[in-house]
Amino acid sequence: MLVEIDTTSTQPLSEQVAAAARRSMLAGSLRVGDRLPAARDLAGALGISIHTVLRGYQALQAEGLIELRRGRGAVVVAHAPQDRAAVVEQARQLVAAARRIGMSDTETLALISTCMGREQDA
Repeated sequence: MLVEIDTTSTQPLSEQVAAAARRSMLAGSLRVGDRLPAARDLAGALGISIHTVLRGYQALQAEGLIELRRGRGAVVVAHAPQDRAAVVEQARQLVAAARRIGMSDTETLALISTCMGREQDA
């Protein structure tokens, strides 16, 4: 997994770590059962705090892409990590676009709910 961070970016470092993992899943270089680099090793290689890496890993866990296992580290668990990572990335882009045009979180959630309702009716 290639991780590059941009310290001049407005994107938090932890999100940059998570985004790198998502890109690796999308590319197919990270698959179910694969381990992500140890947080301590990755933090050292990038020159950032281990807590920053762990926050990135926790975001991936909350998205259902990885599982954090004591003694085994971060392991990809999504059955189709490429597909799930793609959906997560699209959702992030939707939220960013909605915020750019001034939509509230409530409006964005209502839009998604409406779209989901239409999808179920089809």
